Amino acid sequence: MIAKFQFSNPILRAIRSALIALAAICLPVSGNAFATQSDTHEYQLKNGLRLIVRQDHRAPTVVHMVWYRAGSMDEVNGKTGVAHVLEHMMFKGTKTVKSGEFSRMVAAVGGRENAFTARDFTGYFQQIEKSKLAEVMRLEADRMANLQFSDEEFGRELQVVMEERRLRTEDNPSSLMRELLMATAFMSSPYRHPIIGWMNDLQNMQPADARQWYRDWYAPNNAVVVVAGDVNPLAVKALVEKYYGPISAKKLPERKPQLEPEQKGEKRAVLKAPAESPQIMMAWKVPKLDPKKMDEVDPYALLVLSAVLSGHDNSRLNRELVRNQRLANSTGASYELISRGPELFVIGATAAKGQTVQDLERGIMKTLGDIANQGVTESELKRIKAQLLASQVYKRDSIFAQAMEIGSSEMANVSWRDLDRIIERIQLIQSDQIQRAINTYFVSDGLTIVTLDPQPRSMLAKPRGMSGSLRH
Repeated sequence: MIAKFQFSNPILRAIRSALIALAAICLPVSGNAFATQSDTHEYQLKNGLRLIVRQDHRAPTVVHMVWYRAGSMDEVNGKTGVAHVLEHMMFKGTKTVKSGEFSRMVAAVGGRENAFTARDFTGYFQQIEKSKLAEVMRLEADRMANLQFSDEEFGRELQVVMEERRLRTEDNPSSLMRELLMATAFMSSPYRHPIIGWMNDLQNMQPADARQWYRDWYAPNNAVVVVAGDVNPLAVKALVEKYYGPISAKKLPERKPQLEPEQKGEKRAVLKAPAESPQIMMAWKVPKLDPKKMDEVDPYALLVLSAVLSGHDNSRLNRELVRNQRLANSTGASYELISRGPELFVIGATAAKGQTVQDLERGIMKTLGDIANQGVTESELKRIKAQLLASQVYKRDSIFAQAMEIGSSEMANVSWRDLDRIIERIQLIQSDQIQRAINTYFVSDGLTIVTLDPQPRSMLAKPRGMSGSLRH
């Protein structure tokens, strides 16, 4: 599974909107709502493995996650996609567990499990009734050290991954645009490669590539175990020492710095693909949150700006481009506060009938200019802050989401101890700080624009038969 979490389902979006509206009425605007640090405990084993336990006793269930700090940004040219391919292979077997038995054994104890690969990390999880924690931990620790698969299994699974790429990227114009945007915006950073890998790299990938990736990065000293739910921290620590403790640490490969050179001019690219309407994606180079400078204002201002632009139905882009000017059928803005690599602030839109990408570009720039010149109203800020606070509250209503928040932050070297501080800093953002961020970072020299030139649907290839499950 390629990690990208968003509300793509209309029903989920409706639920999210209702929760946000309710929260805007009911929630106090204060970071004190997240007094959860006393419920969280951290340990480190002698082999370097870190354990973070979050207690939540509302239901007798537990989430067990293993996070490896190895994702597509650690890959090299010619072997893109190997992190994701190895994720698939992790379900094949070990010296004591037959191929395919891992999932069956988790299901046999009433659990659910899956995995995800992202640019910054790869993760595996099981959610089970609390008495079954030891069993799934035994299985996960086993495949950390003893994975084995045949060349034939690798070949079959590689076909599944290539089919996944065709289905989710090559037959999806929005995904192709995003892929082209990243490859155009970044020259040196490995973020320019797709997580699933380039097709030619997949076609030439060998079993030895996946085995080497496993030997390089799957080690206790490159992993964080996160357990959340109805647990006793010391009891969990004892289980982790029993199952993960005997696994030896490894010397990890040197991570060479791959810093992106400064962009010195606007970049443009055009994608021709079968689609109904023209589209545009505009991306600016912006800062991310620096774990050593948690009080720097600009990343928080950019996060609030993304919500002002597209955080709710009456947000600026939807109101101006879709409803008032009828330039677009849909719009969106995205910015990730936390990551290991360089960050982009992305705005996208799909043209309404009779409109062009030039119309969309002018409309987007005017919307940004209005905010830069006139600022954000107090009522907008109040709503956005309540919305962001609400999203944190409801995220933490789920033990799975709590574990995801802890694990993904730790992978970017942002401690779980700083998560509440982030919320507090967001609540302090003011209009003039957003205006300054726009004037500082939304400049043409740091801009990349990708447009979609829609081609007739008849260009689409005939449906292909699936060669296997796309579950993972």
